Amino acid sequence: MKQDFFICPRCRTPLERNVPDRVICPQDGLEFGKEAGVWRFLLPESEAHYARFIADYEAVRRAEGRGSTSADYYRALPFKDLSGRLQADWHIRSRSFNVLVKNVLTRLQAPLERSLKILDLGAGNGWLSNRLSAQGDRVVAVDLLVNEQDGLGAWKFYEHGFIPVQAEFNHLPVMDRFADAVIFNASFHYSEDYTETLQEALRVLSPQGRIVIMDSPVYRRSASGEKMVQEREEQFKEKYGLASDNLQSENYLTYSRLKELAQALNLRWKFITPFYGFRWMSRPLLAEVRGRREPAKFHLLVGRKNHNER
Repeated sequence: MKQDFFICPRCRTPLERNVPDRVICPQDGLEFGKEAGVWRFLLPESEAHYARFIADYEAVRRAEGRGSTSADYYRALPFKDLSGRLQADWHIRSRSFNVLVKNVLTRLQAPLERSLKILDLGAGNGWLSNRLSAQGDRVVAVDLLVNEQDGLGAWKFYEHGFIPVQAEFNHLPVMDRFADAVIFNASFHYSEDYTETLQEALRVLSPQGRIVIMDSPVYRRSASGEKMVQEREEQFKEKYGLASDNLQSENYLTYSRLKELAQALNLRWKFITPFYGFRWMSRPLLAEVRGRREPAKFHLLVGRKNHNER
């Protein structure tokens, strides 16, 4: 895939290539390069900001048994977890993936008569980018993590080509109107400012494109989200001896927050709810009977600019 869409993530100036795997910004002199197959576009001032989060997040993910040294493991995702350790998680991911392709991407691609250009934000080990690339889409996988087990470095295990890029959501090294779809892959709730993150997503989105927020927790009441954050913090300290999130993330969504974002950014949301099974459907009732907080809902939130409506 040609990489002619990169821009400086700080000033948004088109980049110049001085050697095969390095580019330079003619405006501010910043240089960016590819290391172990991953393009590194994390700004110097951001590296310190994210360093503690990355270190703690990787430690927790290792403790959870994420990743493998087998290509078969990665290529089977999300439909099979060959490690057997996180089958419930991948069951959710597989159902979300099927709905994403059938209800969003296939319909988006049909009138274009070409493959889609997609940003996979929060790509992790690249499983989604791999699946979409296998369908012929042009995919850029973006994440902060670059390790080979649970980060972008796992690109080497896949057969299908996508571009792994280390960058942050609010400073994407991608030209305006590049993407037909910007997918937050179980990652939007890590944003420290939903408005700023969506503004950047809209900048890189084509006029007829879609933003998809996939597998981020949504609650009816903010109090339920705050309770979830408190429970997670206690669990992480007890189990791992670490804070659950060293970023000031917004952590969850509510329907009222989604409405605020829609009004502020002139967006319209479509809610698509995959069927995760009858046990999943019974969670709200069981929580009420047991006197617990409401469980999160996981929709595919599909956003588009209002002026694109026909």
